[in-house]
Amino acid sequence: MKPMSVHHLAILRRHMVEVIAIHADLMSDEIGKESLDERVLAAMQHVPRHQFVPAQLAALAYHDTPLPIGFDKTISQPFIVALMLDLLAPEADETVLEIGTGLGYQAALLAELAAKVRSVEIVEEFASEAKVRLHELGYANVEVRVGDGSKGWAEHAPFDKILVTAAAQRVPKALIEQLKPGGRLVMPIGPAEAQELTVVEKHASGEIEMRGVIPVRFTQLEIA
Repeated sequence: MKPMSVHHLAILRRHMVEVIAIHADLMSDEIGKESLDERVLAAMQHVPRHQFVPAQLAALAYHDTPLPIGFDKTISQPFIVALMLDLLAPEADETVLEIGTGLGYQAALLAELAAKVRSVEIVEEFASEAKVRLHELGYANVEVRVGDGSKGWAEHAPFDKILVTAAAQRVPKALIEQLKPGGRLVMPIGPAEAQELTVVEKHASGEIEMRGVIPVRFTQLEIA
């Protein structure tokens, strides 16, 4: 059988977005809305997910499922990626901090939605790969560094929004401090067996408000 063409992959990507929309509708009671932000869905339609998975898994890139990317890590299920972006609600003029770059897929999506993305990855091999993939696709508004994500990226703080793609028992203090008043953070909170995707709002007064959305399962945030 001949390999898939760019045309085939574009069709599969469109189908992936349609499945995400169906999934959102079916979970409308849990997520509090019947559809996700059209900007998020447009970004999912545009960014080639097959470029951010190991080459041998490219044909599976548009299934609504997580896929292994090495080092016992995965690229998240597309619906969960879309939901996290919808909950984060990055605006076109904002700067976003991402914790957990992986191979760069969610950073690319954020780059479509925000003015500037800074992403911290603890696995050096992932960070190097992500830089290459993002550069090849022309995402000049993303900067990736190797580091302990729980410490954020202090020299570029504060951030309008923060997205964390790994779970912890509580939000790291450094990330709360680096979030602008009026800003929002989205991450999975809780132990391995009882994580909940959580929206954290930092009010202008500095008060923190947290809202759980749905149960999820992510790898734990690694601390150097």
